[in-house]
Amino acid sequence: MIDEDSVFRSSGRPKAQDEARGEADGATLPPPVIADTKTLEALCKRLAHAPFVAVDTEFMRDATYWPRLCLVQLAGPDEAAIIDPMAKGIDLKPLLKLMADSRVLKVFHAARQDVEIFFHMAGDVPRPIFDTQVAAMVCGFGEQVSYETLVAHFAGARVDKSSRFTDWSHRPLTDRQLAYALSDVTHLRLVHAGLAERLEKTGRETWLGEEMATLLDPATYRLEPDEAWQRLKPRGMSRNGLGVLKEISAWREREAQRRDLPRGRLVKDEALLEIAASQPKRIEDLARIRALPRGNADGPFGKALLEAVARGLALPADEVPTLPDRPNLPRGLGPVVEVLKVLLKMTCETHHVAAKLVASVADLERIAAGESDVPALRGWRHEVFGKDASALLEGRLGLAVEGGQVRVVAHEATKRGRGA
Repeated sequence: MIDEDSVFRSSGRPKAQDEARGEADGATLPPPVIADTKTLEALCKRLAHAPFVAVDTEFMRDATYWPRLCLVQLAGPDEAAIIDPMAKGIDLKPLLKLMADSRVLKVFHAARQDVEIFFHMAGDVPRPIFDTQVAAMVCGFGEQVSYETLVAHFAGARVDKSSRFTDWSHRPLTDRQLAYALSDVTHLRLVHAGLAERLEKTGRETWLGEEMATLLDPATYRLEPDEAWQRLKPRGMSRNGLGVLKEISAWREREAQRRDLPRGRLVKDEALLEIAASQPKRIEDLARIRALPRGNADGPFGKALLEAVARGLALPADEVPTLPDRPNLPRGLGPVVEVLKVLLKMTCETHHVAAKLVASVADLERIAAGESDVPALRGWRHEVFGKDASALLEGRLGLAVEGGQVRVVAHEATKRGRGA
């Protein structure tokens, strides 16, 4: 458990003042809300001198394509505040400047959606980033560990879930809603402190750095219409079907962006897959698609869909998408994959790291099939799991049960070779 007093004392402020701040951060007093550019600029200038800032957002996306940003919560070591991006006349440029300041670490929990919002506002990714969910997996808290679990462990507090599914676009927000929103970042300070301490003690800072690479890559957040078909994860589809799926998915993506509507409001995923499979050429054919709402086949909507189908059928061979190859496991390799799963689980428990972070089932299948270009065989994953997995497949190591525990053991031939 992290000593909260020690975290506050590190700021150099009197403890009594910090306790008063702590009361304001809770549900008893209304937290501060920034609704004008001048106050926001002053806050961001102060936070620009902080070593880190905890960040969270509240947004609505159920009726729009683009997320509608409703609140931004920030907390440095000494202060915390809520920003109202919906306030009339407020300019968020000071906030975006802070997000781009490489001297200040930005701390998120499950950062991807928050970072996506800032990316589409500013055209770049906030950096540097510390994602407490990923850090917790590196530190052995399991896969997709919840924020509530980390707050309970590091802050000794319970997260009030009553406002989680509130309408954040409604104004005015209640004091309870604002207190809930602010607690997300005030608790996050302590979660970050605890995880950073664990990473330093275990020497796993570089592990986390490798995992942050995907979150820091702008390509992660670019919504390219021509790549939209991949979201549907088609299986067993013909070449013509994949070409059609690419074009109709791209059409839906562009229309959804243009109209600022959720994809499913235009055409559901099931309808796109059915259209790609049947490849309708006339309005009458399109009208028979069961997943397409009645009437959508008529008029400009149906015409645009049929034009996209035609474009898909006419795609040159080098522009038709292909499905990623899955290893065709030779007969007898299925059990090998199962043994690798046991090794993965055992080594990850030993090293206190989430198995999902080390290797997926697809990774294990590729390793069993003899592939070497697999993430689990590189970097820190190689040290934790990959080297033992290779030795196991080469017959240099085996698994045994001793005292109710699975152990890695060297083969007798290997032992004799080492002795020689």
